[in-house]
Amino acid sequence: QVQLVESGGGLVQAGGSLRLSCAQAGRALGTYAMAWFRRPSGNEREFVAAITWRFDNTYYADSVNGRFTISRDNAKNTVYLQMNSLKPEDTAVYYCALTRDTKLPYRLIRADEYNYWGQGTQVTVSS
Repeated sequence: QVQLVESGGGLVQAGGSLRLSCAQAGRALGTYAMAWFRRPSGNEREFVAAITWRFDNTYYADSVNGRFTISRDNAKNTVYLQMNSLKPEDTAVYYCALTRDTKLPYRLIRADEYNYWGQGTQVTVSS
């Protein structure tokens, strides 16, 4: 069983930065990709960014492209989300997710393609 533990959320002013971390508990056998999704209050969960574990391919939502960077540390079994130039509309609960199955890139933006999820971490951006 895979356990994902997120950290790094908090309150920041618009224009500021935060870095989220998501650590896999145990051995990260067979990870194909990890991703970050977010759920703004009252809205559905939406894709933010994804990264493939072997080839380091990255994918971003248009709304965060150029401001957010997803990266991974294989040795630490951890994925990061560096968030810069934050905006109030980035306020949400952020979740990391993992899939062990090989997927075409267009499927990596879909929440239902991921088997494992973290508990979420709140990010609040004040104006």
